[in-house]
Amino acid sequence: MKSIKIFSALILALLFFNFTAKKDPKPTVYTVGDSTVKNGSGKGDGGLWGWGDYIGQFLDTTKVTIENHALGGTSSRTFQDKGLWIEVLNKLKKGDYVLIQFGHNDDGPLNDSLRARGTIKGIGDETKEIDNMLTKKHETVHSYGWYIQKVVREAKSKGAIPIICSPIPRNDWKEGKVPRNDKSYGLWAKQIAEKEKVTFINLNEKMAIEMEKFGEAKVTGTYFYKKDHTHTSAKGAVLSASVIINELKMSKNSLKNYILKDPKIVLPAKKKVFLIGDSTMANNNNVNAVGWGVAFPQYCDTTRVEIINKARGGRSTRTFVTEGLWDKVKEQLQPGNYILIQFGHNDAGAVDKEKFRGSLKGNGDETQIVVRDSVTDTVHTFGFYMEKFIKEAKEKGAIPIVLSQTPRNEWPNDKVERRADTYGNWSKIAAEKQGAFYIDLNEIVAVKYEALGKEKVKEFFPKDHTHTGGEGAAFNALAVAEAIKKIKDCGLKDYIEIAK
Repeated sequence: MKSIKIFSALILALLFFNFTAKKDPKPTVYTVGDSTVKNGSGKGDGGLWGWGDYIGQFLDTTKVTIENHALGGTSSRTFQDKGLWIEVLNKLKKGDYVLIQFGHNDDGPLNDSLRARGTIKGIGDETKEIDNMLTKKHETVHSYGWYIQKVVREAKSKGAIPIICSPIPRNDWKEGKVPRNDKSYGLWAKQIAEKEKVTFINLNEKMAIEMEKFGEAKVTGTYFYKKDHTHTSAKGAVLSASVIINELKMSKNSLKNYILKDPKIVLPAKKKVFLIGDSTMANNNNVNAVGWGVAFPQYCDTTRVEIINKARGGRSTRTFVTEGLWDKVKEQLQPGNYILIQFGHNDAGAVDKEKFRGSLKGNGDETQIVVRDSVTDTVHTFGFYMEKFIKEAKEKGAIPIVLSQTPRNEWPNDKVERRADTYGNWSKIAAEKQGAFYIDLNEIVAVKYEALGKEKVKEFFPKDHTHTGGEGAAFNALAVAEAIKKIKDCGLKDYIEIAK
């Protein structure tokens, strides 16, 4: 009898659980659109993000689920032809929301062998029969409005709540104003929303107004990049999402009930790039002795990376270690950081006298004991110290890039002096032994110097034959940036920006 009662209680509990689960399911907010809604894989490839990647940060995700189904390169037509919409439609349940934004790619050709994604302009019922050159299939192409209306009606048929957005504006400016698309896709999106009696968000107009408040100079480089007038940065994606949220707050749409009162917006953390080396890389606070590391940030996307120049003038690999400079850098290293390593100019000094900064030559394991002021120092080879930097950086999860030293302004036999057989070679060997990226900066810059000629290069060295001024530092920094761009499988190249 007792077991029957327990069994009955379990049955009642299961029935209650199923009833409550079906009665009060957590709604899902789906986003469908192009790359301005989700760029690439939605992980910020190239620093570009869609607003669909950030709108969830404005919503109470304990009460709603967010799914971004947008795909770059799609139009209102191809999003459906590729089967992307049907995947969402099959998942829709009553009370879900569908945020819809298309238009950026609808203006392309109706039929070609490259993309074949265009739609007929307007919201009419006209069609065009084509034999699709890309898919090799016969197809009936409809108007932009027809495709948007189809999504809306099918979403409504499942009890979902569609919300139509006009396409975000491009970062194009004319006389201090951002052009609108209120006579094309923005207008047609609005007309379908009115026809179907669903919420319309004039994202194009409202975001353009916000952009104009900031001005072109601030918008470019903060919310968009110079390289791309269509796709937003993380901050630009947040701006787009915030416009949508603000418009929802003023609407009658029930999605506004899930908007957080005080959202905490989290932007992607900047990638850190550490630089260690000597005065040819360091900030020496001397206009006549400027290390290339000072100029290097101007060739990087500093909205996504932070350049931390820890190079120090007068240091060798040995003294960078013995003075504790390396330990301080190592403490800061985290997985995914990059570290650029360049030494050699001071390692040729005396091992056991004067500045006590010389290291032993080569890549071997030999050592020399040096006593200085009652302190015993075990001196290793240049290669030993370089391998130490590489190995310990990798142990912290950082990614090391080794560079040979910059060339001096010395021209034996009318050729820029190389040190390919010594410090350059030893740097390369250390990098190869420890599996680090390597840039032969000595050779790269030497070739560039020779192309410029002695007289021009002389202007780069206002103090002596080793240290560059500002112009020379920028020249060498650009060479570093260009070299990083060419390294296969090095993620840092995605953060390098070189003006064309």
